[in-house]
Amino acid sequence: MNNKLYGNLIFELSKSGRKGYSLPEYASEHSTAELPQALRRSEEAGLPECDELTVVRHYTNLSHNNFGVDDGFYPLGSCTMKYNPALNEEVGTLEEFAALHPQQSTTSCQGALLVYYNLQKSLAELTGLSRFTLNPCAGAHGELTGLMIIRAYHDSRGDDKRRKVLIPDSAHGTNPASAAVCGMDVVEVKSLDDGTVDVDDLKAKIAEHADEVAAMMMTNPNTLGIFERNIPAIAQMVHECGALMYYDGANLNPMLGVARPGDMGFDVMHINLHKTFSTPHGGGGPGSGPVGVRKGLEDFLPTPRVEYDEQSDTFTIATDDEKSMGSVGNFFGNFGVVLKAYAWLCSLGKEHIKEVGPLATLNANYIKQQLKDVYELPIEGVCKHEFVFDGLKDKSTGVTTMDVAKRLLDYGYHAPTIYFPLLFHEAMMIEPTESESKETIDSFIEVMRTIAREAKEQPELVKTAPHTTPIGRVDDVLAAKQPVLTYTKMVNS
Repeated sequence: MNNKLYGNLIFELSKSGRKGYSLPEYASEHSTAELPQALRRSEEAGLPECDELTVVRHYTNLSHNNFGVDDGFYPLGSCTMKYNPALNEEVGTLEEFAALHPQQSTTSCQGALLVYYNLQKSLAELTGLSRFTLNPCAGAHGELTGLMIIRAYHDSRGDDKRRKVLIPDSAHGTNPASAAVCGMDVVEVKSLDDGTVDVDDLKAKIAEHADEVAAMMMTNPNTLGIFERNIPAIAQMVHECGALMYYDGANLNPMLGVARPGDMGFDVMHINLHKTFSTPHGGGGPGSGPVGVRKGLEDFLPTPRVEYDEQSDTFTIATDDEKSMGSVGNFFGNFGVVLKAYAWLCSLGKEHIKEVGPLATLNANYIKQQLKDVYELPIEGVCKHEFVFDGLKDKSTGVTTMDVAKRLLDYGYHAPTIYFPLLFHEAMMIEPTESESKETIDSFIEVMRTIAREAKEQPELVKTAPHTTPIGRVDDVLAAKQPVLTYTKMVNS
């Protein structure tokens, strides 16, 4: 393969006069002369001119430079790139579902409504909550929906002063952002050295803002992969002041089949359906953020809703509810993601869903124990599906977490999440998920140890990585601040 040729931009492969199509001359009763002068081009659009085979080969070779979970280990698994069986993708594209129109009659799409209804019931059972909505289209969208439900609940009781949300300093950034969008004020709660919520600080914040607290948002296990052991006491304090408990479901993966947020005292939660329940969303989408509520809050869920009529044994769509917080979308979210999640759950069944959480936890703890002698582990103890290193243990080399991440690319591994959470300067979050084999994990461990050794013996090799990728190290800051989003024809000097 001539990598030099196909590593170029499509514009650089352009040859004047070449075409990859054969179409009749465009004929229209309208003339370009009818367009306002300001909207007309003064010169040709400057599109590339390539034959069809060149185009096919160019984009095929570009796709080979992409990295996905089907290619290799992706150690930020349950957050972004968890393995998604091809069967789920096939179910998600079945013509009988894909050809449905969102505005066709309910009598003609009973199968789709059955999927919605059954998935809602399954999620409720898995989380210990009463009912779910599948309408939100992403995790952050689910967070906002959940907070709007909480706000609607307080307002329905005439308690409209409750506009403060308690959020741990280790929370995902979307938590305070969602609260702000919902018109809430954030009150930060400190963490202890072991990464868990400082209950004394929480108690003080509740005492200071008791009549104004609407909810506390928590992720359990938290962003450091640590299980919050004081949830019962925290839930009691929050409930006693009249507020609700909100569960950020981003880290639900290790809890599957082991523990349920509803049993811990949480009132409202969202699930990242595209993380925990298949459909990897690398590249920004598609997503789905179902929201569940405990008994007594069902009426505040958004509309439209799928209802089941036992008498007629049919599914209907309800659109009106006086207590509902309103609508977060005209329809029922991303149906393709819902289908894949339903297929994933049906494949595992009630028996095997119980294996997901323990296996994810086992894999994460195994990697942590095998690497903590060469990478700094700021918090000891059993983690759940993920854990955080604070860079290399030997800081004298000058090799940073960014350098390690770039060097991993040379060995064929995608980098884990880096520089998050913000609690540690050189944070490196690793989460292998439940589906990786011991052989894959052992290979990753060996590479991580190799990089730690290189950092001591050949630090410049690591600092200048990657060396084997299509492009070398880019200036991340420049790329973010001054992105080049359009092609400009280069002039030879």
